[in-house]
Amino acid sequence: MLALFNIEQWLQDGGIFLLAAIVFAESGLFFGFFLPGDSLLFIAGFLSSDTGGGHLPALPIVALVTVIAAIVGDQVGYWFGAKVGPAIFDKPQSRFFNPAHVQRAHAFLEKYGPRTIVLARFVPIVRTFAPIVAGVGKMNYRTFVVYNIAGGILWGAGVTSLGYFLGEINFVKENIEIAIIAIVFVSVLPVVFELWKHRREVAEAVDELT
Repeated sequence: MLALFNIEQWLQDGGIFLLAAIVFAESGLFFGFFLPGDSLLFIAGFLSSDTGGGHLPALPIVALVTVIAAIVGDQVGYWFGAKVGPAIFDKPQSRFFNPAHVQRAHAFLEKYGPRTIVLARFVPIVRTFAPIVAGVGKMNYRTFVVYNIAGGILWGAGVTSLGYFLGEINFVKENIEIAIIAIVFVSVLPVVFELWKHRREVAEAVDELT
């Protein structure tokens, strides 16, 4: 993962402003789904500590900036979905867009309702498209705002704090790359589970037909 996304170097060079920009893009811009969300926040929390070298401001500032960027990003995503409307579901597949991502976010929204806006924060790819789909579906705006704020706080402050405090543990501090890979692995588990569940349901449907 770090070979592709040298997150630590990104944040050391770009600082808090780059952190905010990436969180905003991944939260609300449909082309931001490939950006490293959970691992980015974990590293940001780590770099805000004395153990991590203090390359970023103190944890409260990092957490606040992350939360604000995440909330604003989702608001833009909702607005984009509301403006574009159902046409986004008919957008053809391209190098930078896969309709399956939108369908997956839509399935989450159908299953969990407004809670999706909170839960999606912790699911890569889905967190990018969930607010867009909420806008397409005309979710009650006040309801969206409440869940958006809750999700932004839990994800933005939670994962950065996790990076800050786990970074104090010697094993994590000395094996930060392994810790990041573990965070990425855990974050993609919900996607893997949903894919496995979908394939099982398809297989069962085929068996019933035959």
